[in-house]
Amino acid sequence: MKRFFLTFLLLILPQSLAAQGMVSAADPRAAAAGVEILKKGGTATDAAIATMLVLNVVEPQSSGIGGGSFFVSHDAKTGKVTTVDGREAAPHAAGPEWFYGPDGKPLSHGAAVPGGRSVGVPGALRAMALAHAKSGKLPWAALFEPAIRIARDGWQLSARFAQIAGGSTGKLDAGAARIFLGPDGKILPAGTTVRNPEQAALFERIARLGPDTFYVGPQAEKLVATVNGATRNPSRMTRGDLASYEAKERPPLCGTYRTYRICSMGPPSSGGITVLMILKQLERFDMAKLGAASPVAWHLFAESSRLAYADRDMYTGDPDYVQVPLKGLLDRTYLSRRSALISLNKSLDKIEAGVPPGAPKRIRVPASEVPGTTDLVAVDRVGNVVEVTTTIESVFGSGLSVDGTMLNNELTDFDIVPKDDGYLVANRVEGGKRPRSSMAPTIVYDASGHVRLALGAAGGPTIIAQVAKAIVAVIDWKMSAQDAIGLGLVFAPGPVAYLEKGTQAETMEPALRKLGERVQVAPLGLKANAIEWTGGKWVGAADPRSEGVAIDEEGHVTAIRRRTETRPPE
Repeated sequence: MKRFFLTFLLLILPQSLAAQGMVSAADPRAAAAGVEILKKGGTATDAAIATMLVLNVVEPQSSGIGGGSFFVSHDAKTGKVTTVDGREAAPHAAGPEWFYGPDGKPLSHGAAVPGGRSVGVPGALRAMALAHAKSGKLPWAALFEPAIRIARDGWQLSARFAQIAGGSTGKLDAGAARIFLGPDGKILPAGTTVRNPEQAALFERIARLGPDTFYVGPQAEKLVATVNGATRNPSRMTRGDLASYEAKERPPLCGTYRTYRICSMGPPSSGGITVLMILKQLERFDMAKLGAASPVAWHLFAESSRLAYADRDMYTGDPDYVQVPLKGLLDRTYLSRRSALISLNKSLDKIEAGVPPGAPKRIRVPASEVPGTTDLVAVDRVGNVVEVTTTIESVFGSGLSVDGTMLNNELTDFDIVPKDDGYLVANRVEGGKRPRSSMAPTIVYDASGHVRLALGAAGGPTIIAQVAKAIVAVIDWKMSAQDAIGLGLVFAPGPVAYLEKGTQAETMEPALRKLGERVQVAPLGLKANAIEWTGGKWVGAADPRSEGVAIDEEGHVTAIRRRTETRPPE
């Protein structure tokens, strides 16, 4: 009788009253900072912001206030989902041929990344401020304390930092080189203690004076001078571009998969819409019966991915500048037609975008994205949930820095070539526009409306497939979030399916070839984080490929068996 009463109590009480708060992040020092804030009575939003700031310090190759972010939040009291768009924006001087050289020809992606022109107006700090105003509890300055302490007193470079950063040292400016490179010009080895007093001082100013101090005045002038005075690809950013930037609350993008409701970020991110399309096109197949070990299941996943990525490349962009047919892309009849193209025993002969209801006529010209970015999840003791994906795009972003903080290269997420066959593409460069993203911070609800899972990932265009794969693994294959994240990926954004090296996906190569798949084994640079509600409590998960952890308020760390991974090619 006692056991029945406890079970009943867990069902009728809010999720919050059954568990302590928790943070999952890609670095244990960042997760610990978030937990520190939770223990002081902070909300999930407060914890997420503190975690982001520490990631800026200890994982500078991936994210920071020199870049952008997307927030997806669940309010435990109202059940409302809110999303905040802190995506970087192009300077107003930018136009369709922003990435063309003096010869009138488009630059290659690699040539466009270093220097000033790839830097978008940073949005992460404005997004933090908007989220804090809506859902924060602790003072703004308190959220900076862990990051200031670590930047000032020093931290040890992680093994993943040393491994990933080693190939990108050539684009670092003098300020970043002083912090992260040795006398030989090579990245400092893992375990080296480094300090970043300039960043500590910058954070102290922002903590004391508020976010405006980054966007106006001397700090803004310094950023503008840095990007416009770059020796490679100088920009034409203005102080007005910084002063006029606003983070935006966007409508959440929600859909269903089986009995679950899934909410994510809408455009300018393509992540949420593409995840939902992949899942909905798979819904008619018995993925549970096929199981995670079935090559047929992964073939279906690859086929659905191809169709969804084709639509994503064709139609998604900044909704303030282009018409994005969201309703049509999620139309049940349209997705049923797309799903009907998928066969159990053979691969598609041709991969083309469909024509959803309300679709404008466009030509697909996919942009180049590289594996960067970081993700985090925070849950507080009241049951609020915040999922954030944040990035500076490629490793060390543009290579430029201001006061010890790296600046993004997000504008290379635009399509460099603005037209094809006379048609303008949705994701072309325009002044003030935000480039398309693959980031997909996601919250999954069960049939009763409770949060079942919150997750997100890093790794350029693989983010979409990582999130979709994990949802299938949790819902259909009954895996824990930890096992779902660690599961090897079959990534198929186009004709070739990339099988993640060193995982069960690699062993399926012969069987997938028999199904007509064109496959290639490769390291994929994956990284994901999650927190799930299971067994009446929150359980954290972090990617075994990363150094990430999940920590609860009592200090318990999720046990993770690490997996070594080589750096993917860029």
